[in-house]
Amino acid sequence: MFDSVVLGVDPGLGSVGFAVLARERGRPVLVWAADLSTPSGTATEQRLRRIHTVTAEILAERRPEALAVERLLWGRNTGSAMQVARASGVVMLAAAQAGIAVTEYAPLEVKMAVTGVGNAAKDQVRRGLGLILGREAVPSQPDAADAVAVAVCHLQQSRIRGLAGAAR
Repeated sequence: MFDSVVLGVDPGLGSVGFAVLARERGRPVLVWAADLSTPSGTATEQRLRRIHTVTAEILAERRPEALAVERLLWGRNTGSAMQVARASGVVMLAAAQAGIAVTEYAPLEVKMAVTGVGNAAKDQVRRGLGLILGREAVPSQPDAADAVAVAVCHLQQSRIRGLAGAAR
């Protein structure tokens, strides 16, 4: 009816956050989280290849039912946004190759799911994750913690969609 294991991803060219969450007795539980850093002196195409390869390895090893990724919001720094868009693309490609559905969430949606406030600061998101998962379960790496938040958002949203579908 709804996803019970999700890989959350906070994409970027320099650093990608990954987190696998499972739903146990109706509550999200952190299974695994990590950051992947790519060296800034390396060619962009090689960094993207590394992100794709690692994402594919995580999908094969962790076997999530879904992949949730934070949607890029275009700001003033279009160069940085383009690099994040490219990283998102190779993550989504790895999911498609593995036959895993991808759902994108705007930062506002993620913050609302974790804190109830769409413009929450990073420290508020960390506190919200601590309340949801337990403080010791929140990764210290910022990108991994952001990936956890994306996965929490997806578990909430997939449950709501599942319940709405069952009500039809």
